[in-house]
Amino acid sequence: MAKKIEVKELLDAGVHFGHLTRKWNPNMAPYIYMERNGIHIINLYKTAAKLEEAAEALKKIAGSGRKILFVATKKQAKDIVAENAKNANQPYITERWPGGMLTNFVTIRKAVKKMAAIDRMKQDGTFETLSKKERLQVTRQREKLEKNLGSIADMSRLPAALFIVDTLREHIAVKEAQKLNIPIFAMVDTNSDPRDIDFAIPSNDDASKSIEKILGYVSASITEALSERKAEKAEKDAADEDQESSNPAKKTKKKAKVEDDDSSEDEAPKKAKKEPKAKKEKAAEVAEDATGEEE
Repeated sequence: MAKKIEVKELLDAGVHFGHLTRKWNPNMAPYIYMERNGIHIINLYKTAAKLEEAAEALKKIAGSGRKILFVATKKQAKDIVAENAKNANQPYITERWPGGMLTNFVTIRKAVKKMAAIDRMKQDGTFETLSKKERLQVTRQREKLEKNLGSIADMSRLPAALFIVDTLREHIAVKEAQKLNIPIFAMVDTNSDPRDIDFAIPSNDDASKSIEKILGYVSASITEALSERKAEKAEKDAADEDQESSNPAKKTKKKAKVEDDDSSEDEAPKKAKKEPKAKKEKAAEVAEDATGEEE
């Protein structure tokens, strides 16, 4: 179980500082402790309770093997979110939110596949068959795709949840998630509306120390869930191996399957002869797409 968050830790990180009183959202009233020097102060006891609740829910999602997409495009949050998401082995968006990222996920996946196709071209040598201009255009296209979508390259399906820093800035992400009924976890400041969020964590979403404290706790919970899942899987595999060793009939079936695989491998060289032509056609197609985008 992740270490319980202390109110003093949140206080030291400046999580309690809200926005100016004139900028507040009345729906945040239950989470506001007081007003001081024209600034609202967030009730950290409620923050700690909400943070633990959100961490527990995220832990369950990560433990089931599903992905959580982290979203933060503001300057002070970018690097913190990227680092914590990488540590927790989760996808993240820190450049700009691509419109239709969730509602038009099929098109986004096509762009990611194009990136993978360019990588394959470089590995198998077909990239070198292109002209100098085409190579330059393809390289530029690859860099652009990497910048915007590189962090979600391994996300093959829609995420099970979103974790957002600053819901006002990422309002498009919030709307898309709501449309698809994807649960939203977010750091909500005194100028935001917590009603749009499934798991709102009332906190200062502008200070890097505050963001780091909240994200650190959340990513630690996700990492813990993944470690537990890995350990359970290892135990299950070990139990299966013990069962197979005690049951010779299963072993014989496995051996027969391996022999079938070997025979199918013998047929592979025949198919391989047709591949070079297909690769060249694919390279020409990618180069043509890149040229079209440049124009």
